[in-house]
Amino acid sequence: MSSGQGGDSAQPHERFGEEQRVPEDSEARGSVTPGLLGHAEPVGTTPASLEPAPAPEPEEPSEPTEPSEPESAAPATAKPGTGAKPAAGTTPVAPARTKPGDEWAALEYTPAAGTPVSALRVGAPGAAPWPDRMRTLLRTPMSERPAFERSHPAEPAEVGPNVPRVLDLTLRIGELLLASGESAEDVEAAMLGVSHAYHLDRCEPQVTFTLISISYQPSLVDPPVTASRVVRRRGSDYTRLASVYRLVADITGEHASVEDAYRRLAEIRRNRHPYPGWVLSLSTGLLAGAATLLVGGKADAQAWLVLAAAFVASVIGDRLAWAVATRGLPEFYQFVVAAMPAAAIGVLLTLDHSNLRGSVVITGGLYALLPGRALVAAVADGLTGFYITAAARLLEVLYLVVGIVLGVLLVLYLGVKFSASLHPEQAFAGAPFPVLQLPAAMALTLFFAVLLQTNRRVLPVVTLFGGIGWAVYGVLTVQAGISPIIATGIAAGTVGLFGQLASRYRYASSLPYVTAALGPLMPGSVIYIGLLSLAEGEPLAGLVAISRAAAIALALAVGVNLGGEVARLFLQIPQGEGPEIVRRAAKRTRGF
Repeated sequence: MSSGQGGDSAQPHERFGEEQRVPEDSEARGSVTPGLLGHAEPVGTTPASLEPAPAPEPEEPSEPTEPSEPESAAPATAKPGTGAKPAAGTTPVAPARTKPGDEWAALEYTPAAGTPVSALRVGAPGAAPWPDRMRTLLRTPMSERPAFERSHPAEPAEVGPNVPRVLDLTLRIGELLLASGESAEDVEAAMLGVSHAYHLDRCEPQVTFTLISISYQPSLVDPPVTASRVVRRRGSDYTRLASVYRLVADITGEHASVEDAYRRLAEIRRNRHPYPGWVLSLSTGLLAGAATLLVGGKADAQAWLVLAAAFVASVIGDRLAWAVATRGLPEFYQFVVAAMPAAAIGVLLTLDHSNLRGSVVITGGLYALLPGRALVAAVADGLTGFYITAAARLLEVLYLVVGIVLGVLLVLYLGVKFSASLHPEQAFAGAPFPVLQLPAAMALTLFFAVLLQTNRRVLPVVTLFGGIGWAVYGVLTVQAGISPIIATGIAAGTVGLFGQLASRYRYASSLPYVTAALGPLMPGSVIYIGLLSLAEGEPLAGLVAISRAAAIALALAVGVNLGGEVARLFLQIPQGEGPEIVRRAAKRTRGF
């Protein structure tokens, strides 16, 4: 290429020639493109297709000519397009003529509509889960992304894909994933996988806390097509989340057409929750009761009375929150109302100096309200570079926690004024009692999973993971004497590792296996200590306890994310034929 065409045009061509050079015996099949999306033959533009068309040989003169001189003395013929004049005694050569539509090959540039690609051989999309394949593609700049490697060669059609309909389907799938609490990176990966599967290769998804959008550019000269959708409703239904994951897996695996995907998506939206409202209220009460056994660490007669009190208080709080929600009040006020009954019953148990463990009742009610799902998603977004979404989710967690604090603090303040004898040391078990605490931790995990609408077949696995996490925490704090903050991070990392392995085994999201299993590690007792200190007029001690609770929560979220990343790093899953693809870090963490 001549220097008059600019350095920007020359660099991609030189890089193309360096990265995609193939042996001579494979040039007929196309250039090598890494198998990001499955086992497929290499696709792309051959190096030979980018070279200028050869000039025709000059015709020999009909008249005899004088004997030619030796080759070393023969004058050189000027190449067309260089501006040099032909040497004396030579016949000028006319520039080569190219067929209509092939001028791009002679001028050495790539047309806006793309270059022809060779057909792919029939094969499966690959054994790697679609989140891994799409994360690799998502973290690659659009100019460096390979074309979608489809198992079956596309038939030439007069009409291309229905771009608005494909974009609408992509947005609807992303909306369900984001509303279910999925991380922003996984939502973008799903949207990119759906759009690529339906032949929209130049797409850029964008996810924020309440808005998702996607932009498709048909070519370098056509204007982009952009669509967006606002996420207004959020809910916890991990059964629906698993169904959406299976749908995305079938779409990226080329097993579902656009119409089939719309039909299945409509069925997912119409399906009822697996558990009715009364089961959720019952699970809320049982979760609080299991938390009282976990933090109390005793199995005497008073422990069962405390369990019953926490059960009744949590059920009442849940029903009050539902009543407030039907009136259209924001979620902040729902948490304020839901936190009051447990605090009120805990104060009533201590008014007559009966030495009942009212602090344990309040702590059990806190376990049923802490927003662990939103906290895990917020930290995951921050660690993967989605800082705007992470900040919005952390602000949501802050508002919900403030609502809980406000509801409990109002009741505790009134109880202190009426001389309620609250003992904060009751919120911590005096001596470890694993025979009681381990089953209580597993029961807490089970009821937490039911509140998150987890599939019934997943419940035994999640319950087991909750017990493993609590056992690791107990061994580290009691036997090894490690700080509770560090022990919480290690236990959460263990849960994240097992959850990621289970999700990969079943090709599903890791949230149903991880979120509920973190329930026993929540800092409910530390939050209660801080609230009680504030109510008793000790702001310094209260702020120290609340800061410690924040550190435990952060260690919890970072640990579970680190465990998942470790599983992805060391779990060997093939990513297709061709060069090995290394999963890039988020762009903002590479220092650019």
